[in-house]
Amino acid sequence: MPGDWWEAKSKTSEGDSRRLKKPRKWADKFREAFRGMKLGVRGHSSFFVHFFFAALAIAAALALGCDRTEWCLLIGCIGMVMTAELFNSAIETLFHGLDDETKNRIHGCLDIAAGAVLATGLTAAIVGTLIFGNRLLTILHVWEG
Repeated sequence: MPGDWWEAKSKTSEGDSRRLKKPRKWADKFREAFRGMKLGVRGHSSFFVHFFFAALAIAAALALGCDRTEWCLLIGCIGMVMTAELFNSAIETLFHGLDDETKNRIHGCLDIAAGAVLATGLTAAIVGTLIFGNRLLTILHVWEG
C-alpha cells in the first residue's frame, strides 16, 4: 500500500534520524474530532446564538410541515453555519496563542474568519426566509407555491 508507514520508512535514507509515526486509528480520529467540536462549542459564546436559531428553524420546519428537499436545505444551512463557526473558533484559538508582534501582522485573519461566519449566516437566513416565507404564504392562501 503506497501510504503504508513501513514502505515510507524503508525509503528514507540510512542517516535520516526522523521517526515516522504509525497512522492513527479511525476511532482515535473520531474521538479527537468530537473533542474538537466540544472545545469549539464550549469555548465560544456565539454558539448559543447559532444553536438557538437552529432550534428555531427546526421547530418551524416541523410546525410548517416542510418537505424532504426543504429539510435538506435547512439542515445543510445549519451545518454550514456550525462548520464556519468551528473554523472561526479554531482560528481565534490559534491567534490567541501568538506573540504580540505576530498578532499585529495578521489581525485581519480574525476579521476574515468572522466574515465567513457572517456570510454563511446570511445565506442560511435567506434560505430560511424563502422556505418559511413560501410555507406561510401558502398556508395563508396568499401564494400558491
